[in-house]
Amino acid sequence: MKHPLRIALGADHGGFDLKTSLADYLTSLGHQVEDCGTHSKEPVDYPRIAQAVATLVSSGKADFGVVVDGAGIGSAMAANKVAGVRAAACYTEALARNAREHNDANVLTLGAGHVSLEGARAIVSAFLGAECTVDRHRRRVEQIQDMDRNRMTAPTATRGGEVSADDVARIAERVKRLLAGRAGSAGGPAPIPAGEVARLIDHTLLKPEATREDIARLCEEARRYNFASVCINPTYVRQAREALRGTPVKVCCVVGFPLGAQPSESKALEARRAIREGAQEIDMVINIGALKSKDDALVLKDIRAVVEACKEGRALSKVILETALLTDEEKVRGCEMSMKAGADYVKTSTGFSSKGATVEDVALMSRTVAPKKLGVKAAGGIRTYADLVKMVRAGATRIGASSSVKIVEEAAGGAGGAGLPADTRGAKAGGAKEQY
Repeated sequence: MKHPLRIALGADHGGFDLKTSLADYLTSLGHQVEDCGTHSKEPVDYPRIAQAVATLVSSGKADFGVVVDGAGIGSAMAANKVAGVRAAACYTEALARNAREHNDANVLTLGAGHVSLEGARAIVSAFLGAECTVDRHRRRVEQIQDMDRNRMTAPTATRGGEVSADDVARIAERVKRLLAGRAGSAGGPAPIPAGEVARLIDHTLLKPEATREDIARLCEEARRYNFASVCINPTYVRQAREALRGTPVKVCCVVGFPLGAQPSESKALEARRAIREGAQEIDMVINIGALKSKDDALVLKDIRAVVEACKEGRALSKVILETALLTDEEKVRGCEMSMKAGADYVKTSTGFSSKGATVEDVALMSRTVAPKKLGVKAAGGIRTYADLVKMVRAGATRIGASSSVKIVEEAAGGAGGAGLPADTRGAKAGGAKEQY
């Protein structure tokens, strides 16, 4: 998530005092606040205020919206009438995080009669600090968006039985989108917006010679470009967590890296320590020799030990297969045991073997884990935007790369930086050295 955020803020007369205090609080955090009113305690209808906030969010002029009325319920109902808005009334920090992580809510509504100023600040902070990243949640949000698009494009009869001008415009826009998609299929992959590209990438630096200064630079780039995570060695987890505090960028730590030959108990302890120090995602290397020896019981025990540590610590688990060293049959068995162990992702490579991700391996892994809906992380040798698009088309839902900045700049190049935070547009691609 970029920083500072553009936040549309509004309230009716009942929420005026709380809105004024929240405006000062959000401004003090460095965010840009657009005050949509009301500007006094004179009675006003909340639907109009909620619509003004929701319209700014829907148009992209604001990243998020916050609306305050007496209970928060009516404003949520009104805001949700605006296309592209997912408003949620939240009364606790847990609900606010859930609204973002599970539903990708972009408008928060508060009830001034139900939360204190301190509580409202905590709820707003939880809402703005969370992110919808889990694939199963994103898939459900896409279903909501599809319902919204279908509603927008369904023609509405006027009193004379004709289609209105607004309906014609909506239908025309829908046709243009469909034609664009068809053209993309015929002539190559449709471009992925730079902002979406960044959220696919684990910004990676795993070289043994990496210094604290290198890690600081990696985290600063992750903040600036809004990458999904930074992927680092265990010794730097605490530093990265402090550097990324208050941002949605996760800390991803490798375990059993890069050979995977450690005992399962050691990997589990390593994972627990990393999580305790601030890691939110764990990329573990399986026991490759055990897999090739057909010792499936040991492989399953190995994966399960780390997965259980992750579940205890509420961290995502990714299982690195090191596909360059495996036959297709071994890759499939590795995926099957990852599913059986309850992992969240399977991953192609460490980046330290003879080669990294291939389109064929990503497609094979994606097909294999489809029944359990695991994510697929492609890593190793992904250096360009074209590389990333190929992996995504093959089924990758996350990308591990050390050339992340270069990739996002390439994605933004064709759109003049569209989708990137303003302070990164036109920036010279830099960052960590490539792993390959």
